[in-house]
Amino acid sequence: MVDDRDTVRRANAAAEALFEGTCAGRPLAEVVPDWLLRAHRAHQHRALQDRAHQDRAHQERPDDAVRGPVGDRTFEAHPSRSDDDAGVVWWLVDDTDQVLARRALRLERERTAFLTQASNRLLSSLNLDRCMDATAQLAAEHLADAALVVAPASGHRLPAVECVRGGSPVRSLQVADPHEVPGLGEALQGFPPVPSRWIDPAAAPGWVVPDGFGEVGSIVVTPLPGHGVPAGALILLRRTGGAGAFSEEEEVFARLFASRAGAAMSAARLYAEQSAITETLMRELLPPVLHQVAGMEFAGGYRPSQDTERVGGDFYDVHPAASEGEASLAVLGDVCGKGLDAAVLTGKIRNTLHALLPMADDHQRVIDLLNGALLTSHHARFATLVLASAVREEDRVRLRLSSAGHAAPLLVRADGSVQEAATSGTLVGAMPRVPTRTVDAVLAPGESCVLYTDGITEARGGPLGDAMFGEDRLKAALAECAGMPAEAIVERVQMLASQWVGGGRHDDMAVLVISAPRTAQRTVQRTTPGIGRQREGAQTAPGEPTDEPARPPVNSRTRGRLSA
Repeated sequence: MVDDRDTVRRANAAAEALFEGTCAGRPLAEVVPDWLLRAHRAHQHRALQDRAHQDRAHQERPDDAVRGPVGDRTFEAHPSRSDDDAGVVWWLVDDTDQVLARRALRLERERTAFLTQASNRLLSSLNLDRCMDATAQLAAEHLADAALVVAPASGHRLPAVECVRGGSPVRSLQVADPHEVPGLGEALQGFPPVPSRWIDPAAAPGWVVPDGFGEVGSIVVTPLPGHGVPAGALILLRRTGGAGAFSEEEEVFARLFASRAGAAMSAARLYAEQSAITETLMRELLPPVLHQVAGMEFAGGYRPSQDTERVGGDFYDVHPAASEGEASLAVLGDVCGKGLDAAVLTGKIRNTLHALLPMADDHQRVIDLLNGALLTSHHARFATLVLASAVREEDRVRLRLSSAGHAAPLLVRADGSVQEAATSGTLVGAMPRVPTRTVDAVLAPGESCVLYTDGITEARGGPLGDAMFGEDRLKAALAECAGMPAEAIVERVQMLASQWVGGGRHDDMAVLVISAPRTAQRTVQRTTPGIGRQREGAQTAPGEPTDEPARPPVNSRTRGRLSA
């Protein structure tokens, strides 16, 4: 108890034990810490103001409590007026444990928020370089003065990213022995970390310490655990005279952060490896880029059932003739199913057909062998397809068409009529025998043969959203494409089918067009040396002179060049 003259009037045994020399009659300033003396004087000042306003409720104010240290403990002091209003009674409560608990709780909340932020940032990208950059920057900002992320060795070099607090990540390839840093070689192999107190900061090699960092006071080396294999190691650095050496608690928290960073880096590395493998395999499954082959136009278009996929169950291929005068083989097919499973069987069919090219003149034989290969495989799927052998003869293209359970090709004539080729057959991969009917057809200049899958005709949409595009609409659309180049026909069919479907679901769509180019065959009779004369009946482009330099006689070797 303290009177109005700041003199101690009374103290119990606990107060005397806490404040050495405390007894009645001694000045308060001689026995209590400064924070309690200031709080008493401030309380007295407010009490005087309250008396002036006749406010007797001052002692009920909860905000008069103060807190401060006494030795290595923390106390909370609460004032109240004595019963006789002769002084102020200060009650001191030891709340050291509560302060430590609140401090620990606040620290854990901050660390939890940091780990959440770090996880969100690390998992927001599947790019390995970005994950390493983020790991180094987060560690430098929240765990140490500088951080170095080291990935497993690539050859004789160590990929590394270093970052200083307040700076940007810097990537490098270090030609160094990881065992130069105590614990780094073990961390890169996934072994438990070495305690920081066992690592001599002076032993750190130069490539570990960033330029201009100063003297290293403490080092932590911890592994970055991945999915089954180590993702790398994290090195944390603190300067001498800064926050001091890493505590055991800080090392444990660094390992918690490293586990999240390692998982993100491992996922990014796994994604990169799978993407590279997928890209390599996908390259063999994607439809080829078509162009003019042996004086004939080939064009194709493909749209998978899902816009997020690149491959599916529909496919087409064009195999150019091995030598001049032989037929080129075009194939369009549809495998039962969608997505990657159907694409795998598609790849097998394409590879099998490629192996059967030496006997491509016999369509029935090719289809029989392909059917046998599918029946003996583990796939329970079947397929339909169309084989088209095409060869250029003068200004025309001769076709041989064979359907194995597939929609018959459509022939677009120069006059706008659309004819259905009279070929038919049985699908492959389901039954032991697959009889097929092969037909011949001839394309005049400007005429085309259109091969398509049922994803075009069975596309549902239109004004009501559930009507099929159908063969009639396809034939009407092709009638308007008479005389158009093969690529233009493909684009037209794909555009109409996409407009019909709109944003609805659809099957895989594939179109393959073979066209006879709209070019006139010109032959020249040789007269006098150096002078040629146009053959009677041959066409001449407007404005072209009738006399022209002599050209070599037309034969099997020059016919293709003259046509072009």
